[in-house]
Amino acid sequence: MQVSFGVLGPVTAWDDTGAPRDVKGPRHRAVLARLIVARGRMVPVERLVDDLWTAPPPGAVSALRTFVAALRRALEPDRRPREPARLLVTEGPGYALRATPDTVDAWRFESALADATDAAPRAALDRIDEALGWWRGPAYADFSDEPWAVTERSRLEQLRLTAIERRAEALLALGRPADVVPDLDAHISGHPWREDAWRLLALALYRAGRQRDALAVLRRARDLLREQLGVDPGPRLRQLETDLLRQADEAPAEPGPLGPAQVWAAAAAAYERVVVPGSPARLESTVGLLRSLAVTGPSGLEAAARQRVAAISAAEQLGDPDLTARIIGGYDVPAVWTRADDPALAARVVAAAEQALAGLRPGASEATRARLLATIAVESRGTRSPRGPEAAREAERLARRLADPGLLAFALNGRFMQTFHRAGLAAERDEIGTELVALGERHGLVTSAILGHLIRLQARGALADFGTADAHAAAVDALADRHGHPLAGVFTAGYRAMRLAAGGAPVAEAESGYRAAAARLAGSGMPGVERGLLPLALLCLRVWHGVPAPADEDTDWGPYAPWARPLVLLARDDRRGAAAALRRTPEPPRDLLLEALWCLTAQAAVSLDDPAAMRRSHRALAPAAAELAGAGSGLLTVGPVRRHLDRLAAALRDR
Repeated sequence: MQVSFGVLGPVTAWDDTGAPRDVKGPRHRAVLARLIVARGRMVPVERLVDDLWTAPPPGAVSALRTFVAALRRALEPDRRPREPARLLVTEGPGYALRATPDTVDAWRFESALADATDAAPRAALDRIDEALGWWRGPAYADFSDEPWAVTERSRLEQLRLTAIERRAEALLALGRPADVVPDLDAHISGHPWREDAWRLLALALYRAGRQRDALAVLRRARDLLREQLGVDPGPRLRQLETDLLRQADEAPAEPGPLGPAQVWAAAAAAYERVVVPGSPARLESTVGLLRSLAVTGPSGLEAAARQRVAAISAAEQLGDPDLTARIIGGYDVPAVWTRADDPALAARVVAAAEQALAGLRPGASEATRARLLATIAVESRGTRSPRGPEAAREAERLARRLADPGLLAFALNGRFMQTFHRAGLAAERDEIGTELVALGERHGLVTSAILGHLIRLQARGALADFGTADAHAAAVDALADRHGHPLAGVFTAGYRAMRLAAGGAPVAEAESGYRAAAARLAGSGMPGVERGLLPLALLCLRVWHGVPAPADEDTDWGPYAPWARPLVLLARDDRRGAAAALRRTPEPPRDLLLEALWCLTAQAAVSLDDPAAMRRSHRALAPAAAELAGAGSGLLTVGPVRRHLDRLAAALRDR
């Protein structure tokens, strides 16, 4: 059992469940604290005695040994009699505590602060917030008057103050100056000699649009430093005051050019000053921000989706149909998965786009019209409405006539989403992916190039051309890493799990690969991809290899429950219930899992000897005879479609 030690507050110890260890009375804790201060070095018995007592009494050494023995029992309760101690050890003429760096909160705090120094602002903020949360009071709070603790307490306190200031820097780099001001105000009140805190507070006020307050803070700092400490402000504080007096738009935190985070903050501050709140220009510019936000990670994707609908509603309230059309059509975020994360939201966007199309003024831009049509095509994915394919064709026609690469990429995304009206269309999707890759590379459209590579990864996987699919997976990873698009890696990780299964790996190994990919997918902000996918992938693997379906009633199959249920009931020997479930099984949605779900229906139909369902499955799967079922999703497979067709044909012949 591992023991952890706390000195950022009263000295204490915990076991690995978080329960406190009984480290007895003040003298016992003093021995423990003194050894922690020594950071693993041996402290002689004589030194410990002098540190524990101002005037050591007779028998002090024996008392110290009693304290050590009691501590050893508390820290290593499972140690057998006469077994050497592993934690509080005897070494030469004294004792040492062999604690690892991660078991002492003060040591972890130092390490976290060092890690945050070179980290990106978001990571630095998270690390510092976590580390500051470990403080439960003043360091070595029980021993504030002990000479042996004074230096270490002071050192740790200075590190804590530095952490507060580094946290402020991270918030400023993230463009959150208003969040900095209250904490730094309190920080300076207790520690007015810290110049860096004054500088950061003034900078935060300036970037929050409070230039007069920022200058007042700098004057207050100058007066206090001169009157109480007898020193002039340092060069960084003086330089900031000069910059603010000149009303510099970019008020650098230190001499020299601004870094990326400071450029963002300065540009945002300028935008706030210049662009009128509530203006159409401000609303329209939001769409560009949301496009970038949607590809930065899970929280960004979720926030962009929410704010997208809010922006559309705000535009509709302004009563300008052209503005509304631009806001709807400007959100050309590439989409590779054919099930919407939020179907109700998608339907809302489609309805708004149709209304905007109908409301366009005569002579409206054809590019705006094409973008609205592409939006309808993308957001209608997975539905059976004829409007989606119709909108996709018209958007592509307009985009090709206008020779706009970005618009064409958007239109091709819409066309891709509408290529699932029947099985066996992997080759057509491969052509779309090829053109998107070419457009992206020729015109510097990074997100379009990533989309094209992902589509080709899916299509070549469906065609069992894994050499080419592997190359596209590598291209996606390289582009995503270079341009900061982490969500793309969720799909390449899923592809590699599917690739393992398709390559003939043992079932247990393939299942492990699927579970690892699902762990990466969890919390990615893509519920349309995540929900039910892992159980479906594992079921497809079992069907392919002739292993019974899981009979667990608690499995969350998500939207795939109708196709899984007959097989689950068969695994429970409930043939009557399975037959009834099979009769209720609908045709699969028109998406990337079309062939896989038909194969599950085929498996149930053969097992239940249902000729109507067998014929229906055979007709649906026949066009995909040369493909791997489900591999076009890039995330799972049920094996070769030909194998399922042969089984269906044999079962129908034997009737």
